[in-house]
Amino acid sequence: MRRIAIGTVLAIAIPLTTWGVMRLKPAAPPVERGTLWIDSVKRGPMLRNVRGLGTLVPDEVYWVAALTDGRVEQIYLRPGAELKPDTVILKLSNPELELAAVDAEWQLKQAEANLTDLRVKLESQALDQRSAAARVQADMVKAKLEADLEERLRKDGLTSELKTKLTRATADELVNRYEIEKKRLNITGESVEAQLAAQRVQIEKLRAAWQLKKQQVAQLTIRAGTTGVLQQLGGAAAIEVGQRLVAGTPLAKIANPRRLKAELKIAETQAKDIMLGQVAQIDTRNGVIEGRVSRIDPAVINGTRT
Repeated sequence: MRRIAIGTVLAIAIPLTTWGVMRLKPAAPPVERGTLWIDSVKRGPMLRNVRGLGTLVPDEVYWVAALTDGRVEQIYLRPGAELKPDTVILKLSNPELELAAVDAEWQLKQAEANLTDLRVKLESQALDQRSAAARVQADMVKAKLEADLEERLRKDGLTSELKTKLTRATADELVNRYEIEKKRLNITGESVEAQLAAQRVQIEKLRAAWQLKKQQVAQLTIRAGTTGVLQQLGGAAAIEVGQRLVAGTPLAKIANPRRLKAELKIAETQAKDIMLGQVAQIDTRNGVIEGRVSRIDPAVINGTRT
């Protein structure tokens, strides 16, 4: 009876066990507990923290360059000095440019003197022309009076018709000459204005050249042009007294310390998680400042991106 009971139980249990095992889902793979972060599920933003080292650098950098050729005559300030727009940093010298400025000034003065002389001469010529016109006008009036007198005498039979016609012809000729003199006087006035205008244009041209030379001489005194701190003298190479410089040479690097930005070096493997506009925190060792990502350098240098 025992064997029959055991056989019956096994006959029933084996199919049931097989059916139950077939309905089981695959078991989860085992994981080491030390590799897991266990916490309660929460609703909200998930932060992905990426850290990197960096430095605070000026956001506004202003380079002062030489606008003309020159030789370094004197250096007044060194890196670290605080600057205002009119602060003199260094002074250059260029004897050729200074001589050209003086020559341009004398050319301008000579042109102004020539204008005065030309005005006097032209006014004298205009007066001569007016005097000639006045003489012709007087002769014309006299000839008209004589012609009228001869006409009355001819009517009274006191003079000949030939003399009357000759007197009238003389009066008509003087009338024509007076009209010509008046036109010549008008043309003389227009000519005077034209010649004076041409001389004034020449003076303005020379004044512009002199102003340019004077401005170039003034630019030999190098000023900051902005408020900030002098960070560097010269470009790749330092500037020393006596050095000859050409136009365009960098002379000074000026930074505004009131506007700074943080440049961080992030590992290339983590830089892919950063996007423009993301929230950032800058630990200055003197407090934490909130910020946002404003630029990502596409180049990878030594395994990091800025």
